[in-house]
Amino acid sequence: MERLLVETKILAEDDGTVSGLAWPFGSPDRVGDWIEPGAFKSASLPLPMLFGHDQNDPVGAWDSAEEKADGLHISGKLLVEDLPRAREIRALVRSGAVRGLSIGFTTKGAEKRKGGGRTIKALELMEVSLVTLPMHPGARVTSAKSAVQAIRLAEILNRAAAQLTR
Repeated sequence: MERLLVETKILAEDDGTVSGLAWPFGSPDRVGDWIEPGAFKSASLPLPMLFGHDQNDPVGAWDSAEEKADGLHISGKLLVEDLPRAREIRALVRSGAVRGLSIGFTTKGAEKRKGGGRTIKALELMEVSLVTLPMHPGARVTSAKSAVQAIRLAEILNRAAAQLTR
């Protein structure tokens, strides 16, 4: 059996850029809260990027927030050039140990839902945190420049190449 190995290299500046889905629409969080489309329209940028909602642990800033059909998408940068703590958090994100996002907000308009939770129609977004376990199971980091992603891509390509040689 012949093997075809495909070497891949991803050349990307490791500048601490992170993006993700901060709140997915159409499903509740772990306590039954729903946030409706349009609730994030007053988001003021930049937003603090915290670790674990700790106001004493800012590690970067979110400079982009956009509501799309599926939820609130954000992107920003860990301050890896300036903060040792940001470099630690980047390592945790790269490894997959920290994959979640969680929003900190003040409710401006909500209704109670039957069965528990609230339907939130208006809010003031205060911060978005990198967390290990987000309140909303679908809130997650979707992109962070990392070697882990390059390795996963190489594994996928090697499996595909193996299928071609059979």
